[in-house]
Amino acid sequence: MEGYLEAFSQLRVNGPAEVPILEYSEAEEDAVAMNDERAHIEFSGSENQGLQVGCNATERPEAPPSPSLSIPFGRDADFVERGELLPQIQQNCAIPGSRTALVGFGGVGKSQLAIEYAYQLREQYPGVWAFWVHASNADRFEQGYWNIAAKAKIFGHRDPKANIFKLVHDWLYDDKRKWVLILDNVDDADFLFDKPLVVQSQPNSGSSASQPLRDYVPHKRNIIAVEPMDEPQAVELFKAKLETQNEGQDISELVAALEYMPLAIVQATAYINQRFPRSSVRQYLEDFRRSEPQRIRLLNQDGGQRRRDLEAKNSILITWQISFDHIQQLMPSAADLLSLMSFFDRQGIPEVLLRNLTKEDSGQEDRNSHSGSDTDEDKASELRLAERDQFENDILALRNFSFISVNRDTSNFEMHRLVQLATRKWLEAVGELEKWKQRYIKILYAEFPTGDYKNWPICQMFFPHAQSAAAQRPREPDAQLKWASVVYRAGAYASRRGNRAAAENLTLKSLKIREKLLGPEHEATLLSMGQVGSVYRDQGRWTKAEELDVQVMEKSKQGLGSEHQDTLIRINNLVLTYWNQGRWKEAGELSMQVIKTSKQVLGAEHPDTLSSMNNPACAWKEQGRIVEAEGLEAQVIETRKQVLGAEHPDTLISINNLTGTWKARGRIAEAEELQVQAIKTYKQVLGAGHPDTLISMNNLAYTWKKQGRIAGAIELMVKCVQCRMTLLGIDHPDTQSSSSALIKWKTESSENGK
Repeated sequence: MEGYLEAFSQLRVNGPAEVPILEYSEAEEDAVAMNDERAHIEFSGSENQGLQVGCNATERPEAPPSPSLSIPFGRDADFVERGELLPQIQQNCAIPGSRTALVGFGGVGKSQLAIEYAYQLREQYPGVWAFWVHASNADRFEQGYWNIAAKAKIFGHRDPKANIFKLVHDWLYDDKRKWVLILDNVDDADFLFDKPLVVQSQPNSGSSASQPLRDYVPHKRNIIAVEPMDEPQAVELFKAKLETQNEGQDISELVAALEYMPLAIVQATAYINQRFPRSSVRQYLEDFRRSEPQRIRLLNQDGGQRRRDLEAKNSILITWQISFDHIQQLMPSAADLLSLMSFFDRQGIPEVLLRNLTKEDSGQEDRNSHSGSDTDEDKASELRLAERDQFENDILALRNFSFISVNRDTSNFEMHRLVQLATRKWLEAVGELEKWKQRYIKILYAEFPTGDYKNWPICQMFFPHAQSAAAQRPREPDAQLKWASVVYRAGAYASRRGNRAAAENLTLKSLKIREKLLGPEHEATLLSMGQVGSVYRDQGRWTKAEELDVQVMEKSKQGLGSEHQDTLIRINNLVLTYWNQGRWKEAGELSMQVIKTSKQVLGAEHPDTLSSMNNPACAWKEQGRIVEAEGLEAQVIETRKQVLGAEHPDTLISINNLTGTWKARGRIAEAEELQVQAIKTYKQVLGAGHPDTLISMNNLAYTWKKQGRIAGAIELMVKCVQCRMTLLGIDHPDTQSSSSALIKWKTESSENGK
């Protein structure tokens, strides 16, 4: 694809040799002929997304009419300096024969930069002509050239049969003239490259040739990326446009929510100004945060921007949606990719998940699986190369439109939240929202693994996108069940990583759908129900955990049998609940039953068997059976190291339990040494704020207290209490236990004068 179609947001400057060009289309590089005697700036794209400016800086004799500024927009008194952007534009445009492209979103402020540049140029060089041409289509572009001819009183412009392009071209490229030409709102630039123009083949010759406009655009160019404003710039613009009282912190929060996009900021201030005093920054911010439909309503408001083409929309969502239509027409596969990406979390969108879209569409996996001959393999290889090239072309197109960016690692992508919102609104308008939502869920369903420790790196990469999916439940029952599976796996992973709030939210959503569509007895429903019980147990809500544990265990026995692996896991979960409730005898007896059956069914070294063996030792210690507990714990540790590895979270739990047994036997120094090492490993594997890490910190503080290291024990317990309050809440039993110990130690220390 050539020309402006890939140059969505452009600002170009074209003109004679001594004036440079401002533009932003990379794909146009090969489509434009070199002409060292002109420099041209052009800005193209949907809804004032692009702009072209060209200049001829050669001196010419003064002649009527005098050079003038022919721009249909007044100068913005509230214009906010954008760092080095204007100086960079001015510097690039001072290079003879150059072109410079401004690349960025619609609504990011490219038009405003072009307007300010033109006014500053006229202030510095009064003898420069400045023309603004609306170029959303061929008719408007041609009318703009007639206006130039009339304004400059070009000889022959009154003849309706005149070749206006030749008249203006010859006038502009008179070396005696200085000029700036700005092409605004170039939505579809085919006419700039394909429309035949009749020009003289040789000076003063009678022959003519039909040539496209691209032959009159210089080849050389620089690119300037116009990003959203930074926070100080955005706040300055907001305050300048706001006619009511300033609300400092609210303004900072709102411009951040608006992604620092100038058009969205102007749109928001216009909304507030029009409705004052019944509207305020705080109220707008609260409405914006309330829900996605409310954000869409606010961002669909049209108003507040007077320095835009009258045909352009002042709603940032509508501005972008027109561009989406444009992409859909030009590159349907790129539009498909954009549609899919709009459902992801906006950061760290993995390439591997996006490529699954191509595989699904092409049926690559099926074809490859049936390849049997060398010819088939060659065809499959060619297909893969073609799909790779198509994917890269689609990514390039979306990057050129500034809708996505590439992370430093080049294997992940990012989108702005407002772009995602606009894309989903567009999909809804064209009746494809549900279709793409289901495709997104299908891909996650196929790729999001279980929350086992070995899968944590993948789970960590995909987890934000599963959370995004959790807020976008599909309508179709089969898709809802896939959605429930994704949400369940994400909840299980969150639980293992200590993110208990997310675990509860995700698992309850999964349970609700599975109960509704599958019924309370279905195995998938029991999985969700058991996970909810685990979340309640982690939260210290042991009575509710017990109710679910018993219910799930009994249904599992009925449906799967008493010796099924899943049934044994559920019995073991009930053991954990009993242990937390202090019901040592029941916990110990039930544990021994599980261990016996697990060894027979799964084997002595199976991870589930080892988990069940870990529990009776805890009960035995409470019953004074210290030696037995120590022997069992040591056995579990060694086996877990061999089967799972020394740094596996389950191995660390067993090590932590053994340190408590050693302290009970008076092996304080050995216990401390093992605890210090365990905490170090916990922090590396799980993080400093994980609940299991905090358990180790709590236990080490007790060890130091037992050794008489009161100051160190208190300091460590303070950190533990603070972390537990933040993570678990003040009412969690673990927080209460640590807080009580801390108060007691501080009191004792004060009484002892230490």
